[in-house]
Amino acid sequence: MEAEIHIASIVVFVQADHRLSVRSCIEDVPNAEIHGEADGKLIVTLETENTKKTVAIMDAIRALPGVLDTVLVYQHAEPLSALEEEVQP
Repeated sequence: MEAEIHIASIVVFVQADHRLSVRSCIEDVPNAEIHGEADGKLIVTLETENTKKTVAIMDAIRALPGVLDTVLVYQHAEPLSALEEEVQP
């Protein structure tokens, strides 16, 4: 079976007084990136090798103190080799 890459976009709902600690924890997660925040929400992307890993990271973030919920907005998976293919205009 060929290796895959899974890219997910999630929204993390955070209590205001925990915002900095939650940001710090997410920034420590390999292949997680915070793209923005507004009104108690963090917009995060995750790059993992499978859906199970994506869900595990979401569950870990959801368990952080001050996190109200995490919501999957988008997920895409494709063979890792597809990243090496040249894109035709």
